[in-house]
Amino acid sequence: MKRGSTLQIGIGTLFALVSAAIQAQDAADIAGLGKKLAANNCAVCHTFGKDEPNGQGPNLFGIVGRPMAAQPGFKYSAGMKAAAAGKVWDEHLLDAWLSDTQTVAPGNAMTYFEGDEARRRKIIAYLNTLH
Repeated sequence: MKRGSTLQIGIGTLFALVSAAIQAQDAADIAGLGKKLAANNCAVCHTFGKDEPNGQGPNLFGIVGRPMAAQPGFKYSAGMKAAAAGKVWDEHLLDAWLSDTQTVAPGNAMTYFEGDEARRRKIIAYLNTLH
């Protein structure tokens, strides 16, 4: 009985490790697609590398977990500053932002919207890697 139990535990552990590896690869694939989407849609205004200068929009390196409208050296619009009080960029806020920036911060200067939820999730997955 003990040998069968050990074998079941070993198989269960192996299954869990393989499953975790597949999930990690899926997350990496999603973030990779998000990087391409960001390059095609966001890089017109934003930079993504550590210590890169701001563009027409703020540098997005480290955005997840950063207070809203707090990128050093970037001049935010009055609408963005007014909406930012107490908000921190997380997946939920980024999703709302990419869905409709004017709902999150009326009067802000960003004009890009992403209506496709799957594309937003990929972009956000990529932004989560920037730290």
